[in-house]
Amino acid sequence: MTGPTGKVLLLPEDPNAVIIMVATGTGIAPFRSFWRRMFMENVPNYQFTGLAWLFMGAANSDAKLYDDEIQAIASAYPDQFRIDYALSREATNRRGGKMYIQDKVEEYGDEVFDLLKNGAHMYFCGLKGMMPGILEMLERVATEKGLVWSEFFEELKHKNQIHIEVY
Repeated sequence: MTGPTGKVLLLPEDPNAVIIMVATGTGIAPFRSFWRRMFMENVPNYQFTGLAWLFMGAANSDAKLYDDEIQAIASAYPDQFRIDYALSREATNRRGGKMYIQDKVEEYGDEVFDLLKNGAHMYFCGLKGMMPGILEMLERVATEKGLVWSEFFEELKHKNQIHIEVY
């Protein structure tokens, strides 16, 4: 059996946190527990007041896992829940190639980095093959913003803002 285990994918205690979730395929499963806690469950002493932003990568629209639930939350909480899909067999990136998860996150690179600079937590879950492309994209965006990626990435890890669980 493979999949996420351990303490990597725990939500921060701050109910006002910004949570950016990046998933491919079945990597969405742990994030379902996040959005259910944030928006669907009545958890004593916890009322989510932050922003949850899900980037989901899949081959096509038929592979959008939990889409009915996701769309219901997006409709009910438009100021607190965002969803962006990267559908590799249906969409193209700005360079005309297939739209992969890193391409979709890059479309919002300025906003993602601004949120990270202000304390957002970014979670990655899915097949480990997604991470090289994502890390290359993050480094490219960081460089464009005048940041030294290796230093910024280490700072995010030190502040426990970056969470990676790939298998």
